[in-house]
Amino acid sequence: MKSIKVISPSSVANLSCGYDILGVCLDYVGDEMIITKTNSPGLSITNIEGAKLSSSVDKNVAGIAAKSYLSKNPSKFGFEIEIIKKVAAGSGLGSSASSAVAAVYGIDYLLERNSKKINLIKYAVDGEKYASGEAHADNIAPTMLGGLTLVRDLKILDILNLPFPKDLFVTIFYPAIELKTSISRDVLNKKISIKKVVKQTENLGGLISGLYSNDYQLISRCLVDEIVEERRASLIPEFYSLKESAIQNGALGCGISGSGPSIFSISKGKKIALRVKDGFDKVYSQKNIPFKTFISKINYEGVKVLEQ
Repeated sequence: MKSIKVISPSSVANLSCGYDILGVCLDYVGDEMIITKTNSPGLSITNIEGAKLSSSVDKNVAGIAAKSYLSKNPSKFGFEIEIIKKVAAGSGLGSSASSAVAAVYGIDYLLERNSKKINLIKYAVDGEKYASGEAHADNIAPTMLGGLTLVRDLKILDILNLPFPKDLFVTIFYPAIELKTSISRDVLNKKISIKKVVKQTENLGGLISGLYSNDYQLISRCLVDEIVEERRASLIPEFYSLKESAIQNGALGCGISGSGPSIFSISKGKKIALRVKDGFDKVYSQKNIPFKTFISKINYEGVKVLEQ
């Protein structure tokens, strides 16, 4: 038998103006996963730490993603999966994506298939679909590939790694409340005005231009959500106070991370990112809700394997 440890990062999806298409990989572990290749065919989840999740491979994101991969890549070997959750489900930091990506990438690695990471995304998305009810890769893509990604067309895996200024830091505020992706999606408007769509498209185009040109002022002007934020803000206690604090402390922008409840801000340089973190801490210091705050550079590598 051979075992490996897979390190799968957390991620921030949407980045305000890129609903379901933009995501960024964090230098913060989402999942650790130990996968063992066995001589007997079959797939099992033998242990889960850090969260109360089903160990049935048909009711667990990692199991579903692994089964999807093996259905197209049959093997005479079996696999045992141990999951160590570092970020809770419903955090808005891509917890389910971390599990799905780790399972698929780790099994492919053990089988020595050497698949291109981008070609593994479709299997991981099947796991994510179970968690959220919809197929989307705004967390899957950055967790798998690293960096800042744009999903142009998931069906044909047209996924782009975008450039970004190297001194960008992300500050995360993570309140200890669970907000399921499916619930967070239910509050969204099903009909959106053309005016708002145009404005959102303007911001998305401007943000991409700013990333290519290292134009911090343009990046800042475009980190605005015209569609989703107003619907989800009420699900996060003190959201607008946190956002105001981030901007006052020098952040380029601030918004809801994925479907929430975590909040992200993007800053130029570590000093400002730390100042934003302190501001978040002050806003919640009088609240009776546990929370975490941390800063992160953008993770270039994405998911990786450590040999046991």
